[in-house]
This record gives sequence, C-alpha cells and structure tokens, in this order.
Amino acid sequence: MTMWRRRIVLLVSCCMATAFLAGAAHAAAPVPSAGLGYVTAEPVRIAVLLSLLAIIPGLFICMTSFVRIIIVLSMIRHAFGMPETPPNQVLISLALFLTALTMSPAIDQINTTALQPFLKGTMPVDQALETGAEPLRAFMLRQVRDTDLKTVYDIAKRPLPARPDQVGIMLLTPAFMLNELRISFRIGFVLLLPFLLIDLVVSSILLSLGMIMVPPATLSLPIKLLMFILIDGWSLVLQGVLSGFR
Repeated sequence: MTMWRRRIVLLVSCCMATAFLAGAAHAAAPVPSAGLGYVTAEPVRIAVLLSLLAIIPGLFICMTSFVRIIIVLSMIRHAFGMPETPPNQVLISLALFLTALTMSPAIDQINTTALQPFLKGTMPVDQALETGAEPLRAFMLRQVRDTDLKTVYDIAKRPLPARPDQVGIMLLTPAFMLNELRISFRIGFVLLLPFLLIDLVVSSILLSLGMIMVPPATLSLPIKLLMFILIDGWSLVLQGVLSGFR
C-alpha cells in the first residue's frame, strides 16, 4: 500500500510540475504593449528576480573586489598573531562595504541599463542579463592578466580569443579570481615581513637574556599593535588595496 501511495504522489507531483512549466512558458511569452513592443510578463520578472537573489552572494564574491579585500584583512590579523581578532563578522562587514564602494560605478550602470528597464517590463530577460553582465565583464577585464586568461583557456582546452570582447564570462570569472588571489597574497607577503622582523628581534633579545620560558608573542604583540597604531595601519592598508583596482 505504501508503494502505491508513493507512486500516486510521484504522479501528482509530475503533473503539477508539468502544469507549472506550461504556465511559466505561457507567461514567458512576449506580451504586446502599446508603444513598447513586446515586454516580459510580470510573473516571469518575479521568478527571475527570486532566482537571482539565490545566486547574487556567489556572484558578489566571484566577480567583485571582495576576494582581495577579505584576504588582505584576514592576513593582517594573522600577522598580529590574533586569529580571532577582529572577529569574522567585523572583517566581512568591512569588506562588504568596501566592495560596494569599489563597485559603485558598475552597480549604478547595472541598475540604470538593465535592472530598472527589466523591472518596468521594457526589456526581456535575456537582454537584461546580457546588458547587466557587461559592467562586470569590463571590470574583470581591467584587472585580469593575459597569462591568467591563457591558463584558464588551456584548462578548458579552448583557443584563446583574439579580442577582449570575445572572452566568455564563464572563463573570465576563474581567471579574475586567480588574479585576485595572486595580488592578495603578494600584498599579504609585504604585510607579514615587518611583523616577522619584530618577532625575530623580540625572540633574539629574550634568548640573549636567557628568558627562554617567556613566549615571544607576549612581548611582540603589544609592540606590533603600537607600531600599527602609530603608522595608522588600517588606513594605509585599505588605501593601498583599493587603489590597486582599475
């Protein structure tokens, strides 16, 4: 009896899914509008917006400056020797606001050229997605290197395009992330050197005084904090990171 019940439930679910897809296909059909040609139906616009809300966090991480900023901020606290201070919530919130600041021209362009016309129903779904992707493509192309693009195209076993406008966004995104990882680790290496020097000096002084049982981090941490405060380290680091975006 249980098996038949499962089959009935499965059959009903399939019928409901078929009816929903048929309704969605009917709603997706172009709707004539006086003076505007054919526009997208409102149910389709709502469905597309809800779908985009699910993937926007991933797009925000992969196609913006968020990766470089959050990695550099995380390396700063590891250089201090305090892996939990500042907390993750503070660093992520700061990285989100800095990313929004950096990407504000692209966000404004997406809103003007794609989102608002789509919400008003004057632009179809495919054209809105293509138009909205162009500012992100332009931003990523300005940051990425040719060697990173070549690496990704070699992995995909595809020929390298002759012009930048022929680069596919699905292959441009991993190349952009490779570039961001390379630059963020290079910045992190430069940040770690002075902190490492302080640790070595403190360790040498403690060893020469015979204070072997005293952990070097006990003395080096206040010195590193004082140095970072005196040079206004957070402002210098953030200015250097944000100025690197073209």
